[in-house]
Amino acid sequence: MSVETLIIERLGARGEGVARIEGRLVFAPYALAGERVRAYVDGEQAQVIEVLEPSPDRVASFCSHYEVCGGCAVQTLRAEAYAAWKRGLVETALRNAGVAAQVAPLVDAHGDGRRRVTFHARGKRVGFMRARAHEIVEIDACPLLAPSLAGALPVACALAAALVGKEKPLDIAITATLEGLDIDLRGPGALSENEARALVEFATAHDLARLSNHGRVVALRRKPHIAVGEALLSPPPGRFLQATAAGEEAIAARIAAGLGGAKTVADLFCGSGAFALRLARRARVSAYDSDAAAIAALIAASGSARGLRIAEAKARDLFKSPLRADELKAFDAVVFDPPRAGAQAQAHELAKAGVAKIVAVSCNPQSFARDAALLINAGYAPDEVAPIDQFRHSPHVELVAAFSRKVHTPRKRPLLGR
Repeated sequence: MSVETLIIERLGARGEGVARIEGRLVFAPYALAGERVRAYVDGEQAQVIEVLEPSPDRVASFCSHYEVCGGCAVQTLRAEAYAAWKRGLVETALRNAGVAAQVAPLVDAHGDGRRRVTFHARGKRVGFMRARAHEIVEIDACPLLAPSLAGALPVACALAAALVGKEKPLDIAITATLEGLDIDLRGPGALSENEARALVEFATAHDLARLSNHGRVVALRRKPHIAVGEALLSPPPGRFLQATAAGEEAIAARIAAGLGGAKTVADLFCGSGAFALRLARRARVSAYDSDAAAIAALIAASGSARGLRIAEAKARDLFKSPLRADELKAFDAVVFDPPRAGAQAQAHELAKAGVAKIVAVSCNPQSFARDAALLINAGYAPDEVAPIDQFRHSPHVELVAAFSRKVHTPRKRPLLGR
């Protein structure tokens, strides 16, 4: 390890300052582009000791845990520069994949804050992980959480204390619902009869809506719901949910705009129906996902509002068994929102199907760019790519883009004799 003076060239994909030492890249967390810093350097990692020349875009952090807790990567960057950096992450991913598409300005979808959070616990210590470490940073509050999660941290601390006899690391996933906190424990393993009984008492004492262990319900006091358009959805314990309500609304609005007047829509990787339940107000929707419990929740939610047209909701592993081109031809449009790995197999089938409109949603610019290239090579043209920021101060970004099938118009030949 040595002490070096670094000139930060740019902000990298993980929110770290990127510098060079004799042509070798060095990554300095919490440093900003254009800054001169003094840092400990060990291989490609640097730890800033002092900012010698700060960036004009540097602002004060608003959280006392910043630079200790690993939750936020970029908190001291002026809003305009932050938006440009995050938009640039998308532009870089597209350029590296050879995808030519316009990228819209970053959409701020933080809303009133995060509606779900996972706290880590080791014994009675509760908080978030330190950046690039397995060490827990104990926190007293997180300013990024929605007001509906105001009581989440005290409950997590009490849960950790109640389970302190368990030797395994504990994760406490908490979601804010209309009926109160919905908690799923991950890590404690099988519960004894006494432990399960104690957790039921805990749920009552802390007025929890539901308490589960690895997706298995331990205590259900009130069935938890979230609003999805006009429907009420009761998500299965511990399942995926968009981080902010504003983010889900922003993505859904862009999907609807991208579909135009489509009357029959396939929603692939639909989860519990965040988009299918909204789209079913305007089109007949067929929804597919590998998670059978999520599909069941979608079907139940579709009956909570009148006039929703869910033609089919079916559990299907779209990685191993993507909808084939001949099946896709039955739809006017397709929406697909895969996990971070993307949907390469499904994108191949979409490329062959010739569906008029495709809307892609992604949480990973790299896998999005790969799948987009498959569609473009098959004759689709992307509209503007919209980056949506519901993970404020992190390098994570959501994307939405509509693809239209190019219509080939043959050139008219001049009439002979004229």
